[in-house]
Amino acid sequence: MSELFDSTPPPPLAEALRPKTIEDVIGQAHLLGSGKPLSLAFSSGKPHSMILWGPPGVGKTTLARLSAKAFDREFIAISAVLAGVKEIRESIEQAQQNMAQYGKQTILFVDEIHRFNKSQQDALLPHVESGLFTFIGATTENPSFEVNSALLSRAQVYVLKSLNAQELRVLFDRAHDYAMPGVEFENTAIESLISFADGDARRLLNLTEQIRNALSASGSDINIVDQQFIENAIATQSRRFDKGGDQFYDQISALHKSVRGSNPDAALYWFCRMIDGGADARYLARRIIRMAWEDIGLADPRAIQLANDAAQTYERLGSPEGELALGQALVYLAVASKSNASYKAFNAARAYVATDQSKPVPIHLRNAPTKLMKELGHGKEYRYAHDEPHGYAAGESYLPEGMKEPNWYQPVQRGLETQISEKMAFLRKLDDESKKT
Repeated sequence: MSELFDSTPPPPLAEALRPKTIEDVIGQAHLLGSGKPLSLAFSSGKPHSMILWGPPGVGKTTLARLSAKAFDREFIAISAVLAGVKEIRESIEQAQQNMAQYGKQTILFVDEIHRFNKSQQDALLPHVESGLFTFIGATTENPSFEVNSALLSRAQVYVLKSLNAQELRVLFDRAHDYAMPGVEFENTAIESLISFADGDARRLLNLTEQIRNALSASGSDINIVDQQFIENAIATQSRRFDKGGDQFYDQISALHKSVRGSNPDAALYWFCRMIDGGADARYLARRIIRMAWEDIGLADPRAIQLANDAAQTYERLGSPEGELALGQALVYLAVASKSNASYKAFNAARAYVATDQSKPVPIHLRNAPTKLMKELGHGKEYRYAHDEPHGYAAGESYLPEGMKEPNWYQPVQRGLETQISEKMAFLRKLDDESKKT
């Protein structure tokens, strides 16, 4: 086994296997396939500013480098994590020198462009406008929020996707042939590596390199790598998760919509994905309570109580025991009857009040704690509902004078709200009868 490994340290796999041509790129078929946007752009030879938006390890830097070759431009790369105005100025000077000495335009690649503040991004604008360089930015964050609108309007946004299992298998085969051609991998071992990579090509190459190093360090004649060797050599890594970015909000959106869509399995999947990725369970507990009020409401008031109980249970037990309570609450919410009637009614009422003038309280509804107030007639004609038939003052008005019944609350024909709807219909009938007398 030892003869497979040279004493000279090999270059990192991620760099050694970086694609040299567009044809070598694995994944992003929606951009690089025949007739697709980036494929057409590269074949045209006409450069344009662009922002490559996608998760880590999907080829943003590689595509930026290949664009310089496709467009026959000089290439300057800076990282917004480390660079500042000084580095931007030096890059601009280098681009000017490229034009003056070689008559060639430059592609300026800014990795992690979302790390630049507004003034740093603004510093690029005049030179993008003048054509001194073509700007390419790479970001893992939504450029709508992280890139200045002026810069964003001058660049085409391309969305890159995580690599799927088939694409990662192609990449692994390429890495295996390059780094460990004499070692056989069982299919379960390869599947484990792909699972650990979680759609990230760079992570897969780094993991493969870890296996190579582990084999070299073992000093044994291991010719077949099985799943056990993979698990021993690689520490378990959590799935990719961004506690403050798009992935976070996309996953909480998927969780909420799975509950609303009455799919308990999907709700549990997204819940466990977020827990596995390091999401704060207390935040998830708050969202679960919100789901109960917003999407179940009065169709099943038990859901609200159960969500509150689950949150309190988590506070008492913590992780991981308390997560079971949250998971069970999610299952109940998913299968419960759904209604957003009271949620919609509340929003409609709040919107009405926000734009309406301040109407006075009708005299019969006013409080009368003093003699003067009583003499002024406050509460004089108020009808006490408990003393009326059915405990209801039929025909009584509780809105400001002149305001029509808005009918904001419209119960649905599901769960408890079916009975509420019947009750309200009965009360409206009593109102109608009172107007005839």
